[in-house]
Amino acid sequence: MASIFFLALGCESASTEEKEDEKVVEVQEDFDLEAAVEACEGQLEIMVSKLTDLSKHPRLIETDEREWKEVTNNELIWTSGFYPGILWYMYDITGETRWKEEAIKRTEVFEDFQYITKHHDIGFMMFPAYGNGYIIGDQKQYKDILLTSAASLASRYNPNVGAIKSWSNKMHPRWKQHITIIDNMLNLELLFWAAKNGGDHRFYDIAVRHAETTMKNHFREDYTSWHVLEYDSLSGEVMHHHTKQGYSDDSRWSRGQAWGIYGYSMVYRETGDKKFLDFAIKITDKYLTLLPEDRVPPWDFDAPNLEEQERDASAAAIVASGMLELSTQVEDKALSERYYKAAIQMLESLSSDAYSGVGKADSFLLHSTGAKSLGHEIDVALIYADYYYIEALDRLRKMK
Repeated sequence: MASIFFLALGCESASTEEKEDEKVVEVQEDFDLEAAVEACEGQLEIMVSKLTDLSKHPRLIETDEREWKEVTNNELIWTSGFYPGILWYMYDITGETRWKEEAIKRTEVFEDFQYITKHHDIGFMMFPAYGNGYIIGDQKQYKDILLTSAASLASRYNPNVGAIKSWSNKMHPRWKQHITIIDNMLNLELLFWAAKNGGDHRFYDIAVRHAETTMKNHFREDYTSWHVLEYDSLSGEVMHHHTKQGYSDDSRWSRGQAWGIYGYSMVYRETGDKKFLDFAIKITDKYLTLLPEDRVPPWDFDAPNLEEQERDASAAAIVASGMLELSTQVEDKALSERYYKAAIQMLESLSSDAYSGVGKADSFLLHSTGAKSLGHEIDVALIYADYYYIEALDRLRKMK
């Protein structure tokens, strides 16, 4: 088992451009990062040869099928930014111009999405594409697009609640007032970036307040999260705790837990406020106690007959990426090594034949579950699973 030394530098992602104080951590590792990257590059070469219609983007590969199901680029579909984001990460890893050229081509078709104010997903849609393009690809002309996108996202902030409204009530009529979902934590990165790069400082304040409100209301005493909260739009009081994609309103939907771990590690990176680090540690520690042996969670931890439930590789990829960053943030060496090793175990499982798409489909990963409770995207390949997987590989490469 090889001994690896890495420098804990804040684990640069699409919004980290400044290095923190170095901290050397020794860990033991067998994971073959080079082989995992080569597998992704081979799969991406297949994808690029087939995905030629710029009016569409890849969303999923159905169970037992090989090719990506593409969906029309639409301002209501939140997954559009992940494929160009994958291309930017491959360019970051390899330095090969062909990946940059393809990333630019796939990014710039979404320029008009900077004006979206109908939902919170503009962060997911724009930052993996334009944010990575600005930072990784040095496409400085993307700055104004990102700043406009941040302003569009900030327009959904409700000061009475102290949070950004995620969905419209027309799209989700079950809820009549202010809706915030745990997924929204990831969109805060766009606001933090904008505040640091010429945008209104109010963007930073909104992101911090949203993180505080979510930390206060969205989590149970055992540090697991609900998916959907409905607030009174005027008083800001919590009205209901619900779910959309989990098994039940009170269940622990695994990808929801993943968004929290990734989200609060990112918020600590951007703020340096230790309360967010302490919270990230608590929710991560709880999550780790719930996992099966291979570290890839079932789609919901409270679904019946758990051993028979479909897994969600997307949740594992999100947590692996977030936990790699968290491992660089904690001061305790033993805890840092624990998070790093757990992230490596997740990547080992995802890269194994049990979850890899190599030779079976055009994706990096198989066995994700998008919305079983809604009857679709069950045991499939998902484009955002691939995105967070390659992000984790890129983070690991930089840490080494």
